[in-house]
Amino acid sequence: MMARTIRRATGMGGACALSLLSLAGCDLAPAYHAPHYVIPATWQGQAPFGVAHPMDDTIPAQWWQSFGDPQLDDLETAAMAHNGDLQAASERFLQARAIVSEARADLLPHFGVAFGGSNNKSSAERLFRYKGPITDSDEFYGGMASWEPDFWSSIRNRVRLQKDYAQEQAAEYAAARLSLQAELASDYFTLRGLDAQAAIYTQSIRYYQESLRVTQTRLVDQAASQLDVARAQNQLYTTQARLLDIQAQREVMEHAVAVLVNVAPSSFHIAADAHLNATRFGLSAPMPSDLLQRRPDVAIAERQMAQANRAIGIARAAFYPHVSFQMNGGFDDNGFNLANLANSMWSYGATVTMPVFEGGLRRAQLQQSWSAYRETRDHYRVTILNAFRDVEDGLSRTNRLDGENGRLRAAVGAASQTQDITMNLYKGGLATYLDVLIAQVSTLDARIQQAEVQTRYLQAQVGMIRACGGGWDAASLPAPNKLFGVDPLQYSGLHNAPPVGDVPAPHSHGPDPDDNLTRPLLSPGMGQ
Repeated sequence: MMARTIRRATGMGGACALSLLSLAGCDLAPAYHAPHYVIPATWQGQAPFGVAHPMDDTIPAQWWQSFGDPQLDDLETAAMAHNGDLQAASERFLQARAIVSEARADLLPHFGVAFGGSNNKSSAERLFRYKGPITDSDEFYGGMASWEPDFWSSIRNRVRLQKDYAQEQAAEYAAARLSLQAELASDYFTLRGLDAQAAIYTQSIRYYQESLRVTQTRLVDQAASQLDVARAQNQLYTTQARLLDIQAQREVMEHAVAVLVNVAPSSFHIAADAHLNATRFGLSAPMPSDLLQRRPDVAIAERQMAQANRAIGIARAAFYPHVSFQMNGGFDDNGFNLANLANSMWSYGATVTMPVFEGGLRRAQLQQSWSAYRETRDHYRVTILNAFRDVEDGLSRTNRLDGENGRLRAAVGAASQTQDITMNLYKGGLATYLDVLIAQVSTLDARIQQAEVQTRYLQAQVGMIRACGGGWDAASLPAPNKLFGVDPLQYSGLHNAPPVGDVPAPHSHGPDPDDNLTRPLLSPGMGQ
């Protein structure tokens, strides 16, 4: 296979003969086409979301606003503006754009100037000293130029490869942004779920305190035993301990949210809110074919495959002659009378290099580039399969958790009714406190389990949105001709490049507002 590959590459030389005359270059990279896989037409799972509009309206860019929580909106806005990991991702994109301009520079002639002087003294006792002055001076100035015509598109393919890499970094930024948005929303719902559990435990503690008072009163009236009091005390103290554990978990989760919005945890607080609404909104999963355009990780894998394809062209070009032109000239004299035609000097010429025998080095490099391309193709296929799995997982979770939440809501109602009836029977002497205790445990467990399932349902919806790409589309990747970070004749504004695509421009010079890690977030209940 390798011999056939080399023969095909070599056979392209004749087809490029006319290109040599026009210096247009011959592209030795294989024709690139992203593979087309046979994929399912629909999804197996069905989410309990409403009927969706066309995909352009299904998942908005600010998808978290669909949950109707202003505090979550403020947190997401702060994270998009101040999160350090996200800003680092935008800087990596800026660096990739600079590399594109750096690679393009090799297509253009390079010019330079040189000047200098020296004063020299030789030893009077040196061996074989010729008769003459032992001191002299030398001054020179001149210019130089060089250019390498890109006959085999080796330089052009490096430029195209770097453009593909810059687009990959733009997709990496989109993936980092989506990950941050989803992580923040998931952490926020976890925190609100802990608030709901804390409220349940607080209500239960008040109820158990009343139960303990009832048992102590009945003990005084000799209508209950000390065993009933001990059971009531155990139930109360255990529930108080669980509340402390929930409060600790909430504080830890609040610290995690603080870091995501670039605030020191000691300066950050979110007021407790026991309201936990398992929102159901009208979103649906995109069709499997549309998903490939909406997942940043799929775009990353595809751009990596395009880069590997360009690397094959670069490896092929190494088999062909490389031509470079050099020219330099100026004036050289041992005095200050440099601008004299007699003191002028120059040289110009061309260099042609071609490998003859290198022990199989270039063939090994070509073989390696083909293998690297096939590896990226395999990775692309696996990424697509994982994307399909993520959506199917999201459909399954949202569907089952929605049904589970409905059943638990009914179970909580039945358990609360049983608890009240049992307590009334106990007060009337018609039930034992063991019956009361069982009813209390069942009610508390049902309420806590429902709060946990509501939290998981909200997180599952976030996961579903993330699996569908979070409103992103591959069309938002910057166009290849917009990726240059600097123009060949640009000499100002070098600290930053203008934004392209949906990647914002990094901070300019001067004080960085994100250096203040105690910055209050101006929203009710936050930064207090």
